[in-house]
Amino acid sequence: MPHYFDTAHREEIETLRQRLTARTEWPTWLLLVGVYAGWFSIVLGSHRLGLWWSTVLLIPLVVLWLSVQHELLHGHPTRWTSLNKILGYAPFAVWYPYTLYRDSHLLHHRDEDLTLPGRDPESRYLSAEQWQGSSLFKQSLHWLNKTVLGRFALGAPLALLALAREECQRLKAGERQAWLMWLSHGTLTLLMLLFIAHYSVLPVWHYLLLISVPALSIAMIRSYYEHRPRAEPEQRTVINEAAWPWRWLFLNLNLHLVHHDLPGLPWYDLPRAYRARREQWLTRMLERLGATRRNAEGLSLMDLWLSPYLLLTAQLAGLSRQSRGDQWRRLQQRHEPVASPTGAVAARGAVLRQCRYQRQPPRKPARVA
Repeated sequence: MPHYFDTAHREEIETLRQRLTARTEWPTWLLLVGVYAGWFSIVLGSHRLGLWWSTVLLIPLVVLWLSVQHELLHGHPTRWTSLNKILGYAPFAVWYPYTLYRDSHLLHHRDEDLTLPGRDPESRYLSAEQWQGSSLFKQSLHWLNKTVLGRFALGAPLALLALAREECQRLKAGERQAWLMWLSHGTLTLLMLLFIAHYSVLPVWHYLLLISVPALSIAMIRSYYEHRPRAEPEQRTVINEAAWPWRWLFLNLNLHLVHHDLPGLPWYDLPRAYRARREQWLTRMLERLGATRRNAEGLSLMDLWLSPYLLLTAQLAGLSRQSRGDQWRRLQQRHEPVASPTGAVAARGAVLRQCRYQRQPPRKPARVA
């Protein structure tokens, strides 16, 4: 359900929706045509481009395709679910059927369940019971997956293993919908790979392992800091004022709180809606947390390259180095590891001990997900 700050805000958003751009959705149509044309042009022109130039061009294009599929499942560029499904069913990214992504992502938009293990299908957190029942090896993997480098290197393989485990269970249980989905997706994927093998210089294994998997790894960076466990649902989603390459690849989903509050707003209107009420969006995200603003004014992805993110590291952004150290010591003394009422692990003190201002690794992995 959309969230508006006040009546004037509702009117502002309605004005955006009545513009010719929003009524015709020409930016999304243009994007769709561009991705399809770009993919076929690169594949068919790979003999001239060569193997590695084709690879370099296809990886970001497949990342962009994942973002386009996200727009389609949210009702753009048409309001007809079946037509959007046809437009988005091409298996350029290989691994996830469009309908699986659509159905699980729409469940993810139940904000009251955000980040809750077992209820939010896109949650990367563990319950206290899951954490305590995990081996040291699995805990280490989860710990690494909460660093930027770990998310990039391990995020895609871990996600694909989880996908295989869950979908195999559905297939073994004889779920008709799962069988139909995977048969249709598998058939289209096979036809695409045959097309690649016949008309390009790209080996099938190369496309699978060196194009689709790296594209998924880059897409994992988008979800690295979209959500966090909090008692209040409206504070479980964040805003990252990202640089332009990320904004284009992810179609402005770095403004994730705006997207969750206004899920029907198309990608090209998210920045306009954010700029018009920037201070209110930031206040909504940060109120009662005592946190300061992230990427654009301090903490960046590089700060968390080898340090796991969970909670409160953002509180140290925007301060001088000496102030950061003082603030970190105060926070470390004040916060103890806690679990949220829903069971998602918070471990505030553990994160502070792992943030970049103390580079020694912990003796054992902290409670992360």
